[in-house]
Amino acid sequence: MAYNETLANRVREIISETHKRVEEKKMFGGLCFMVNNKMCVGVETERLMLRIDPAVYEGCLEKEGCTPMDFTGRVMKGYVFVNVAVLNTKKKLNYWLQLALAYNKNAKASGREVKTKSS
Repeated sequence: MAYNETLANRVREIISETHKRVEEKKMFGGLCFMVNNKMCVGVETERLMLRIDPAVYEGCLEKEGCTPMDFTGRVMKGYVFVNVAVLNTKKKLNYWLQLALAYNKNAKASGREVKTKSS
């Protein structure tokens, strides 16, 4: 599955305004933005995936276009999808990205270490 390149460019522009440690990885059929070595935002064709503070999760689900993330068939609290149709302005996209970036400061990394070959 290809990801929405226009949305990815918009996300890239906003994140780069305040964060320098950003890595982009193709995963889950889309593009994932890793901030400070932690999954933060994902771009698919018709929606954005965001890792947000579980404390604000329920309130976010009440907002237009926001649904629980159920990528694996089960809901993961703290992860949401937002439909691209409601992200039609920079202000709206920025709102969602700032939620994810704010939580990223306190989010735990996956704990998986990258193994390197020893000589």
